[in-house]
Amino acid sequence: MPLFSTDLNSFKDLFVNQIEDLYDAENRLTKALPKMADAANSSQLKQAIQHHLTETQGHVSRLETIFRELNLEPKRETCEAMKGLIAEGEEMIKAKGDPDVKDAALIAAAQRIEHYEISGYGTARAFAKRLGMTQAANLLQQTQSEEEAADRKLNQIAESSVNVQAASTARA
Repeated sequence: MPLFSTDLNSFKDLFVNQIEDLYDAENRLTKALPKMADAANSSQLKQAIQHHLTETQGHVSRLETIFRELNLEPKRETCEAMKGLIAEGEEMIKAKGDPDVKDAALIAAAQRIEHYEISGYGTARAFAKRLGMTQAANLLQQTQSEEEAADRKLNQIAESSVNVQAASTARA
């Protein structure tokens, strides 16, 4: 969210700004996740990323529902944080080296993205609740829960297989 470029005259303005930021972030992810899935060596990781792409498309749709509830056209506020997180993920995609180690790097990048989203959705949900926007709060909670589940899935894949494989290929 760019600093000082938006008028924030009310708490609702701040809420809308947060939704616009999340909308941009999710739209960016719909383009980044297929690249991450293609770069994954582990079939389990590839499948998890592809599943989360489908969820992310649903996140975009939920945000559009919230915009409609606010009687606003969906608008994207450039999410500089997500741009940076995706750029870090692209570095992992382009990196040379052992495929198992690259998978561990992809998981690290993906988990940073998930943690950012969990935080963003938690904040937006709290704002919606304070504004009395129950439907929006429920939609944001649903998305936050999916982001948390995606993070847990990535962690499970990392700990049960990818990190084990990556550590076994370590070279001095």
